[in-house]
Amino acid sequence: MKLNAKLITMMLSLLVLAILVLFILNQFSQNDLVREIQESSNEVSKAIQLSVEDLTSESDAENSRLKEYLQQARKKGINEINIIDNDGEIINSSDPALVGKKRDLKKIGTGLKAVRGGRQAGAGGGSLKPYDLVVPVIVGDEQLGYVQVNLLLDNIREIQHDNFLRRLLATSLLFMFGIMLTFFLAQRYTMPIRRLVEGVKRVSGGDLTVTMPVETRDEIGELAESFNEMVNQLREREHLEKRLYEAEHLSKVGQLASGIAHEIRNPLNYISLAVDHLRSEMLPICGERSGELLDLTGKIKEEVRRANYMVLNFMNYGRPLKLRPATVEYRAFIAKLLPLVQEKLTEQRVKVVIELPDDLPPLEIDPELMRNCLVNFITNAAQAMDEGGTVTLGAGYDPETESFRLTVADEGKGIAPEELGKIFQPYFTTKEAGIGLGLAITERIVKEHRGSILVSSEPDKGTLFTVVLPRKLRRDEA
Repeated sequence: MKLNAKLITMMLSLLVLAILVLFILNQFSQNDLVREIQESSNEVSKAIQLSVEDLTSESDAENSRLKEYLQQARKKGINEINIIDNDGEIINSSDPALVGKKRDLKKIGTGLKAVRGGRQAGAGGGSLKPYDLVVPVIVGDEQLGYVQVNLLLDNIREIQHDNFLRRLLATSLLFMFGIMLTFFLAQRYTMPIRRLVEGVKRVSGGDLTVTMPVETRDEIGELAESFNEMVNQLREREHLEKRLYEAEHLSKVGQLASGIAHEIRNPLNYISLAVDHLRSEMLPICGERSGELLDLTGKIKEEVRRANYMVLNFMNYGRPLKLRPATVEYRAFIAKLLPLVQEKLTEQRVKVVIELPDDLPPLEIDPELMRNCLVNFITNAAQAMDEGGTVTLGAGYDPETESFRLTVADEGKGIAPEELGKIFQPYFTTKEAGIGLGLAITERIVKEHRGSILVSSEPDKGTLFTVVLPRKLRRDEA
């Protein structure tokens, strides 16, 4: 229901309720008034009946009946009863002191009329105006006299007064109820508006996490929905602006890094040539230590070649990678890889534990690219353990899905929850000497193998990287 409809319904409901209450009170008042008039009429009729009997009676034995009857009739407004003969003399009265006094028949008249200049004290202590009811008594063709009944209509006035008070009280209660209902509805309808105002202030201050609850389907609910939609669009716009800024920043950094990488290749080539020259010059004079020289120069050449390969991949980061798949035994693959990083791991007091099943089938991967991935994982794990620790290399094979799960676990300080979603972004790093491309390149290599990387980490307990790879690569993707 719309807000206008609610307000109109509330006002109509209050109006109908007021009319209904006043109608019911008026009906009760009319019933009380009719009943009181009937009872007063009955008492007047009885008083006239007794007066007629006294007037037509020849005996004085019943003269006290009017006085006795008046003690009960006063409750119904009968104040005094007089029997007057045709000469205007009071021959019997509820007040014995009036017997024998004269009344002016012309002034008395017949019927019901107010007594001029006279006021009587009512039962409630108020001053009420009396009324005289004069009825001629005619038997046959002869008029015997008159019956004068003095009435105080205090009961009827009290009924009217009580009715007025009840209607005034009912109107006041309905008015108070309407005020309270209006106050309640005002609080109910202005509270969401105040929340919206506060939300708008927070949004204008840059807080785009504000969301208004939609509790109704009226105009206020529509306003809350529009507000949430506006904030969501602002949030999306801010996200797009951040991505655009990052893209521009990455583009500039990439251009600079590509130029630096191109310059690095020249000294790498010179180092490789210098190692070949030293080996050819020094081998003849090394004698028994020629084997050690060959091993050392071989490692230098291998590292130079790997660095050159990484520079090429870095320069071609925005281009598709070219996989050179080969079938390898994972245990032998790791055994060949570890000597390249063992010296650094020893300095960092890091121990590598290999936990591989004996029946692990061979992998089909690009050995060079996958070796870079594992070196990145192991290097990051070692850097996360400032006091040293253990890096565990594991693997498993699922025959149903024909997929490998290669794991690298450390005992380091872990990754903060708010940083887990950013570790694979280019140029994101928490290290002072890092450039933030290691895991980005690693993720790309894994995806080129049609695989995925899963990460789980607990602060101060360690991190687990899981690489999921298919058993075989399709040749058309190689």
